[in-house]
This record gives sequence, structure tokens and C-alpha cells, in this order.
Amino acid sequence: MSGTRPRLKEILGHSFADSGLIGAALTHPSVDGAESYQRLEFLGDRVLGLVIAAELYRRFPEASEGELATRFNALVRRETLAAIARDCGLDHHIRLSKSEEDTGGREKPAILADVIEAVIGALLMDGGLDAASAFIATWWKPFIDGQKSAMKDAKTELQEWAQAQGFATPTYREVGREGPPHAPLFTMLVTVGEGLTAQGCGRSKQLAEQAAADRLLAMRQEEKAS
Repeated sequence: MSGTRPRLKEILGHSFADSGLIGAALTHPSVDGAESYQRLEFLGDRVLGLVIAAELYRRFPEASEGELATRFNALVRRETLAAIARDCGLDHHIRLSKSEEDTGGREKPAILADVIEAVIGALLMDGGLDAASAFIATWWKPFIDGQKSAMKDAKTELQEWAQAQGFATPTYREVGREGPPHAPLFTMLVTVGEGLTAQGCGRSKQLAEQAAADRLLAMRQEEKAS
């Protein structure tokens, strides 16, 4: 779809009763005097996480918690969201200020990821969870289908990478904990070699460690691609 400007209805599979919602979802904060996507992005992030988590739970009944976390992190990371925004053509519809446009804002992964999450939030508010879920099912399906049938968990993959580089085994340390005692949210820091670090959050230390390892692996991939 990169060569043409696809119609929003074709991308979204939904006709908005409240056009202001989709208008805001596609508007960057740099546009003066217009409601931006920031609040809807906050909402869409949560909806995306719920729908993807439920789909992975359904599709991979034999997967461990760690494997599910690894699959989940790969599907909701910024790079995946940006790729899907380009694939479906949302990049053509983003409203940017001239200065943001001139500096390549339409291609920035952070903006593309925020916009697609905001669109999911707008779909939820206008058409309910069914509309948001249908959009996610359509555009995330190739990425879910393309995942390896038996993924290594991120901690194992990171350990193998560290050993191949001649580093010691990665170490993990709790650096934060918030929320009530019955439902804490942990933040773990992983360190590899001299100064290679990343943080991850989760409802258990194990999940937070997996998220941290996944983030560090993603950072290595980003460096290789740049």
C-alpha cells in the first residue's frame, strides 16, 4: 500500500459515527489548535495488550508463561507497531505540523506506533471492543503467524547471545516495585558485559526479567539495523 493513499475505511474496517475520534487519533501533538492522539494512545495501548494476550493464550495452549511473554513483547514492541502502521497505510493519514513533516515525522517509529495505538483506542470508543479486536486481528495476524512455532524464551536467547560474544551470564536485579502487595508490578534490570543494560516490567519477577531480556535483544537488533 506504500505507493497509494488507501482509504481509511478500507484500513480500519469501520465507519466512524464520531469522526472527531479518528481525527484526533491521527493528529500529532505538534498540530496547533487540534486535539492530538495522546489520550487515545494511552487507551489503545491497553486494548492492544489485552487482545494480543488473549489471542496468544488461545492460540498456544501448551506455551509456558515465559514463552507467552516473549511472543507478547515481540508483537507489541514499537518496531512491530510501526511496521504494521506502514503496512496498512496509516502513515499516509497522519496529520503533522510542517516542521514535524519536514523532519521526517511520518517515518518515525515512535509516531507511527503512537498513532496505531490511538486508532485502536478510537475504534474502541466508537465501535466497541469488537471493532478494535477486528482491526487487531486483521493487521497483526501475519506477525502472529510468522512467529516461530516454538520460540526460545528471551532469557535463554539472551544468555546464548552473551556467551557467543564472550560475556558472562546476564545478571538480573530488581530496581522497582509498585502497586498493592497482592498485585505488585516489578521492574527488573538486566546487565550483560560492560554496561549493556535494559529494564522490563511484569506482574512477577520472572515476567519482568523476560521483558528486560527481550528489550535488550531488541536493542541489539536495532543497532544492527542502523
